[in-house]
Amino acid sequence: STTQKRARRTNQPATSRRTPRRPRPARTRVQARGPGRGPTGPAPRAGGGAMPRRGETQEFRPFRRWFPFLVPLFVAANIALFVRTMYVNDCPAHAAAAAAAIGDSVGGAAGAAAAHGCMLEPDLGRYAFQPYKENPLVGPTSATLLEMGALETGKVAKDHEWWRLITCIWLHAGVIHILANMLSLLMIGIRLEKEFGFLRIGTLYVISGVGGSLLSALFMVSNISVGASGALFGLLGSMLSELITNWTIYENKCAALLTLVMIILINLAVGILPHVDNFAHIGGFVSGFFLGFVLLMRPQFGYINQKNSHLGVHSGTPKSKYKIYQIVLLVIALVILICG
Repeated sequence: STTQKRARRTNQPATSRRTPRRPRPARTRVQARGPGRGPTGPAPRAGGGAMPRRGETQEFRPFRRWFPFLVPLFVAANIALFVRTMYVNDCPAHAAAAAAAIGDSVGGAAGAAAAHGCMLEPDLGRYAFQPYKENPLVGPTSATLLEMGALETGKVAKDHEWWRLITCIWLHAGVIHILANMLSLLMIGIRLEKEFGFLRIGTLYVISGVGGSLLSALFMVSNISVGASGALFGLLGSMLSELITNWTIYENKCAALLTLVMIILINLAVGILPHVDNFAHIGGFVSGFFLGFVLLMRPQFGYINQKNSHLGVHSGTPKSKYKIYQIVLLVIALVILICG
């Protein structure tokens, strides 16, 4: 009856009168941070796995981003050592002493004239640069560089001063030399340190520099060598091997390859200039190239999705951390580095 229907309606709870609308499921964003890679959008159903649960909002980055502090420290160390080198050089004092040692009757006047031959001597004092004809790179004398730890084959082979293989990569022959190297180091090194961290990039930088020094000591017997060029070319070589070993991760493969080739060609063109140690460049590049296969190998995305499955991205079929070709390249690079 009508009275019974009304009684049933009044006995029902208030919440049952309307059915609440279900919330729309939130999307999980997966963003790949790496060279030549941009946002990849919503997470795919890897291996037919389930998508995130309704109402969940998760975001993760497959690759960690590092704060670059080591490369700026390297730049600061190179600049500090260059300032120290110019302090030891003391162009005005050495020029006056050299003129006085000639034994000229007017040695004092000759010494004063020689002192004024130093570049920017009135403004910089003892930090003044050698005359342009003596050092076109605007810096100290070769004797000062040798005193500070420049590389010379005789010092290494006969006097067993092996430490020069390392110290020479922190010294520079002049203002032009250090400006070119430090600008290149900032542009290349900071990007690599953000991607791979200070430990791997620092190791790669130093070992590549030593590799360049070794090749320079073998073939540049009659000259002294300084500069971070070997270490810089090691970073360039590692960028090439990193692109090869992580090829399947890159989205814009051709663009990344063309950009890298252009950077390498521009830096190789510097070798045409006079007073450039091309053997250090070659040794550093080869060392960095093989080290890149060892130090800069990345896991594949399938492995990363499974590792972060607690964030809502599940993969049905487990994938290995590295591809077979990556392991093969790593083993070959290790054999060459150890035997070479």
